[in-house]
Amino acid sequence: MEKYDVAIIGGGSAGLAALKQLSNHKKQAVLLEAGNKIGSKNISGGILYSKKLKNGHVHNVEDVYGDIFLREAPVERKIKKYILHATSKDKIYSMDLTAAHEYESNFGYSVLMTKLNSWFAEQAAESAQKFGGGIIPGVHVSSLEWNKKTNTTIVTTDELEEFEVRAIIAADGVNSEIAQISSIPKFTPQQLYQGVKVVVKLPEDIINERFEVESNEGAAHLFAGDVTINHIGGGFLYTNSSTLSVGAVYHFDSLLENPTEPYTLVDSMLRNPMISEFIKDQVPSRRKIDKSLPQEEQLRIRFAITKLLKTWNELRDASLSKGGREELLKSGKYNSEKAINERLSSIQEQLTEKYGVGFVTDYVEVEYGAKLIPDGKRCRMVKPYHKNILFVGDAAGRGIFIGPRIEGLNVGIDDAVRAADAVTRALDRNNFTSNYFGEYYSQSVANSPYTRDMKRIDKDYLKIFLDAAKDIPKDIISAKYGTIIKLMSSDTFRSVAVKLANILGYERLLPIVESEDTFVKVPIEVAKRLGEKVTATYVPSIPSIDDRVAKLKFDDDNTSHIKVLKPQSEFMKKMVTLCPTKCYSLENEQVVLQHEGCIECGTCSHETDWKHPRGEKGIVYEYG
Repeated sequence: MEKYDVAIIGGGSAGLAALKQLSNHKKQAVLLEAGNKIGSKNISGGILYSKKLKNGHVHNVEDVYGDIFLREAPVERKIKKYILHATSKDKIYSMDLTAAHEYESNFGYSVLMTKLNSWFAEQAAESAQKFGGGIIPGVHVSSLEWNKKTNTTIVTTDELEEFEVRAIIAADGVNSEIAQISSIPKFTPQQLYQGVKVVVKLPEDIINERFEVESNEGAAHLFAGDVTINHIGGGFLYTNSSTLSVGAVYHFDSLLENPTEPYTLVDSMLRNPMISEFIKDQVPSRRKIDKSLPQEEQLRIRFAITKLLKTWNELRDASLSKGGREELLKSGKYNSEKAINERLSSIQEQLTEKYGVGFVTDYVEVEYGAKLIPDGKRCRMVKPYHKNILFVGDAAGRGIFIGPRIEGLNVGIDDAVRAADAVTRALDRNNFTSNYFGEYYSQSVANSPYTRDMKRIDKDYLKIFLDAAKDIPKDIISAKYGTIIKLMSSDTFRSVAVKLANILGYERLLPIVESEDTFVKVPIEVAKRLGEKVTATYVPSIPSIDDRVAKLKFDDDNTSHIKVLKPQSEFMKKMVTLCPTKCYSLENEQVVLQHEGCIECGTCSHETDWKHPRGEKGIVYEYG
């Protein structure tokens, strides 16, 4: 039987950071990933932060990968603006929270996970191979067997011969199968968020102009109010290099109380007049081909239009980005930017005059996805270990969601480094007993400033937020919360109020902080009273869910990775509405699953036998 020091399960940013850190310590480790390609199953909002803290130290992405991350990593844009919007129909009130975004931060980059995790994998694999380790994609772990005599674990997969390891780092996400195998209960709906997202294509120069940023800079916009459709949560829009990430994140239990299709929630965002203006572009509109023409002629026209549109899209995208223009000029095909624009106009004229293709104002959506997200305030594992298994990131229920502060990727990377350090220490002393190994890691995670932030209010961060909200009339806040808000808004009493709140316990405050008043009623009232009117210049043509799923790439498995356990339960009946890709239907009062369109979000996992698909099967994200 093959033997390794460490197996890392899951090829997301946390698992890859663990692999890289172990190789930094010159330790042998293998990483197993179910996807055929690293990053193909990962999706995030998302912003990757690097932090500099007043109290305590965390391990940042550049600490793991070195300065090469800052020079070469395929991040999207460095976020320089962070704005919170309250919405009520066509009225918007905006608060600048850039100071809160920059609080204790070195940087925050918008990222797309498929591209970034592929880069992480290249760096980690190159290091790991020097010490007899590496990455094995297309592998799904099916079971673990604990060997009491040797204090090791035998790992069984669907694809490989079983092998033995001395330690495991579980980085397999919020629906961790390693946790299930270890008899650790699943996270409950009260401990989770559901996030849904679309990626919108938009040329670089248009993003720069519209969001008033430079090519290497970006903006983040958050939304609360009527866009939430009466759910506890909110929306987001992040600028990427040449795309936008637009989505919504809501408390899962709020969705269960008032089931609404996830795509309806993101559609509500897209229809908001501010967002529809942000995402608009010039979009080709094909005219129907005359059916009276001979079949051969219809086919010729269709091919000609497709070829011209492909050329037009590629040339336009290149012409509207600094790097693209430079490449076109370097190629020698064009001697000036004027020549590029003349060629583009010529193609557009040919499409319009010869083939009747129109050019309209609309938006271009290129990918749809969803996932469950752990609320670290409620579901972080107090003891994130089991025997010789350490849990990191989403698998350990770790994530910071405090009002407009949303962090997950950096928390997972910090966990991963702490896990790798704990494994290294145990390997050096040949001691994997719980007291020496698991408890050491557990204490390290407990001492992380991120853990502190999940438990306590930071008065300095709170002050930044309250200062940004100083113009909001206090009478908008309901009477039962008014006194608390007044105390915390006062420079004189804030420290005392925060100390008292932390003594009472963060969990007691959550019903106040995260309520329908906070996320829906108050923002609507603020927008009504203080907001400015925004008018949309068009109505976006939003794809149906069937069209969205049809665009996704799947490697279908004829064996379902999900089994419905209670086909008549109220929870499963709600999945007919809440499944992001409508995999469930109701037939004769029985919930029926069609797994082929599953994007592996885990929304249904609470009352199903839920597993990740077998190696290389299932969803393959292009953007993530």
